[in-house]
Amino acid sequence: MFKLFQWLLLDLAATLACLSFCIGNNVSYDSNAIIINGERRIIFSGSIHYPRSTEEMWPDLIQKAKDGGLDAIETYIFWDRHEPHRRKYDFSGHLNFIKYFQLIQEAGLYVVMRIGPYVCAEWNYGGFPLWLHNMPGIQLRTNNQVYKNEMQTFTTKIVNMCKQANLFASQGGPIILAQIENEYGNVMTPYGEAGKTYINWCAQMAESLNIGIPWIMCQQSDAPQPIINTCNGFYCDNFTPNNPNSPKMFTENWVGWFKKWGDKDPHRTAEDVAFSVARFFQSGGILNNYYMYHGGTNFGRTSGGPFITTSYDYDAPLDEYGNLNQPKWGHLKQLHASIKSNWERRFSLTAPAQTRTLVALNADENNDAIVDMLGDRKYFLPAWSVSILDGCNKEIFNTAKVSSQTSLFFKKQNEKENAKLSWNWASEPMRDTLQGYGTFKANLLLEQKGATIDSSDYLWYMTNVNSNTTSSLQNLTLQVNTKGHVLHAFINRRYIGSQWGSNGQSFVFEKPIQLKLGTNTITLLSATVGLKNYDAFYDTVPTGIDGGPIYLIGDGNVTTDLSSNLWSYKVGLNGERKQLYNPMFSNRTKWSTLNKKSIGRRMTWFKATFKTPSGTDPVVLDMQGMGKGQAWVNGRSIGRFWPSFIASNDSCSETCDYKGSYNPNKCVRNCGNSSQRWYHIPRSFMNDSINTLILFEEIGGNPQMVSVQTITIGTICGNANEGSTLELSCQGGHVISEIQFASYGHPEGKCGSFQSGLWDVTKSTTIIVEKACIGMKNCSIDISPNLFKLSKVAYPYAKLAVQALCSHD
Repeated sequence: MFKLFQWLLLDLAATLACLSFCIGNNVSYDSNAIIINGERRIIFSGSIHYPRSTEEMWPDLIQKAKDGGLDAIETYIFWDRHEPHRRKYDFSGHLNFIKYFQLIQEAGLYVVMRIGPYVCAEWNYGGFPLWLHNMPGIQLRTNNQVYKNEMQTFTTKIVNMCKQANLFASQGGPIILAQIENEYGNVMTPYGEAGKTYINWCAQMAESLNIGIPWIMCQQSDAPQPIINTCNGFYCDNFTPNNPNSPKMFTENWVGWFKKWGDKDPHRTAEDVAFSVARFFQSGGILNNYYMYHGGTNFGRTSGGPFITTSYDYDAPLDEYGNLNQPKWGHLKQLHASIKSNWERRFSLTAPAQTRTLVALNADENNDAIVDMLGDRKYFLPAWSVSILDGCNKEIFNTAKVSSQTSLFFKKQNEKENAKLSWNWASEPMRDTLQGYGTFKANLLLEQKGATIDSSDYLWYMTNVNSNTTSSLQNLTLQVNTKGHVLHAFINRRYIGSQWGSNGQSFVFEKPIQLKLGTNTITLLSATVGLKNYDAFYDTVPTGIDGGPIYLIGDGNVTTDLSSNLWSYKVGLNGERKQLYNPMFSNRTKWSTLNKKSIGRRMTWFKATFKTPSGTDPVVLDMQGMGKGQAWVNGRSIGRFWPSFIASNDSCSETCDYKGSYNPNKCVRNCGNSSQRWYHIPRSFMNDSINTLILFEEIGGNPQMVSVQTITIGTICGNANEGSTLELSCQGGHVISEIQFASYGHPEGKCGSFQSGLWDVTKSTTIIVEKACIGMKNCSIDISPNLFKLSKVAYPYAKLAVQALCSHD
């Protein structure tokens, strides 16, 4: 009836030899457990990257992770943020990972530290500082001594900082695992023998640091011993470590996917994530880390790609703003509790058979099953699901049966002062570049990241062309071959057009132009949108106009190659140099009141003030109407914006079938809308009252449509089966103010569209639910026929569905 139906007694592992290899005073392991201070453990972990939130957000994020049943928090260490200039370090503010780890320990959680120091992470340049790129003789991520010296210096510094703060478990600290390198096995083959030599060196270097806890390498099937190799992906149940004595670890269980400009919103269901986790532990796994548990925001210019959006929400259990993403957060919390409460029975040889935990797997993508438990009881086992049964007579959890609430958030303006912002504007000063004046010159077309060292998204390319005859001015075309990502072109101070490639790829810009007799100035502005962060030799992939070629094409296809002209260069915008984004310096510029002529202007700075919204709900900037650029609040960057980039209008559906293997193109949302319309403004970025908002608009937009809003919880729904508990909760201090629907029986539909089914008890159900929940921040209802004054249920599999409204006044 179905492809696979498998029973697995979780106490089978008790028959295996448990040879323990001590790695430090406090942490050891064998093939079946991590052993912390002598206690055998399985670990639920979640990725929360400290630079993608703020230090003010950390305590709440950590607590919600703990409340969700996590034991540990995982994070990379971001080299580019900590060493932006060689031997000049920054560990302040939201880069203070020492404080972050200490907060995690204070909450009673562990840390999985992934030093890398290559991180990938859809982070700009994979987390490498750009000064590495220009070091003579360097080759990244291979057996290159220049690179290895720098990598070892930084890695050693991070380790020493952790030692000085007593953060390793061997010192009584929270760090129980550390990672060196990152997913190198995925790209190692093109590096040849140098790659193999390099990975062996990484292992030796890491071990020499004597941190007293295990080192891991993800996606490295040939990880040198004693390094533990681990698995990343959507499913890792079939993964086997390269050493039979190593524990089976799932270091990145991708709970969703990242998004690029022009993409739709990826969505991975709570059912499928839970299915992946349950199968992993069923197959002997001992550590599952969610990537991401909180994705957060790519503030500033930290997003990689190219074309990774500013939002890094990742459809994670905690959304970009730190709200619980329900039902995913709650469903996984229940899964953690059910696995933890029964896991230790794997090692109990004396436990009675009736108390052992049984796992039932139905990996069929299409067909449900009714399972007869040796005549004891029948269970409904949905397709593509795992059931955890206690003693063969009680179902504790099923991955496809979601009883956690669904939460629907909405955005609103809650301050009259912010309903319509008053805008001023100032042009980006371009007189120098439009006339061809730069700060350095070369007789070639330079590669952009090497020229800018990523100090700005922008690099100006300028040259002069002399025309002495009228015939040479006719029917000309300018052709620019560029490696991406965006190009704006001007001839003799006149704008002629803009273009960008698909997904940040190379493209050819062609526009008809007119020249004048004498000297003509060609000005090209190349813009990057996040530097490449993944692939073999990704660091060598060029950006900008790098080598061109650039041609003037005339009548008869007569072509003049301008690539070897004398080109003048300038890094960045004059507005960046003047710090127009900083209120302390922007007042030095003459700002004009917005009018019809200034709407839709390219290369323009806009300025407004807004009042800090009251309350504690997250604050967002609605950038509807804007084109492309960057935004700052009180001088702090909230990232790149590009709301004019619209996702395609295909492949979306109101329904999502969780069954079957997940991929990022499955269950997508937000078709035909801006890839990203709303941008997070952390409350710590704002003043007590009035704030300054600065926008740089690159391609033209209307700031009159921009508004400051808050994200608040609105509708919440619960849908739980008989014998379980329905729980409802309003976040952010809100209370349940109204029961909009309540039915016990066979209710149909989903949150926002519930309706009565074949039979139900509606009127009395509403009264019971109102009594339990109205005026409460959270409430719980144990579901049974007795609660609804029924002696027995008329039909099997009865459930309670409730839709409620949280107050938002």
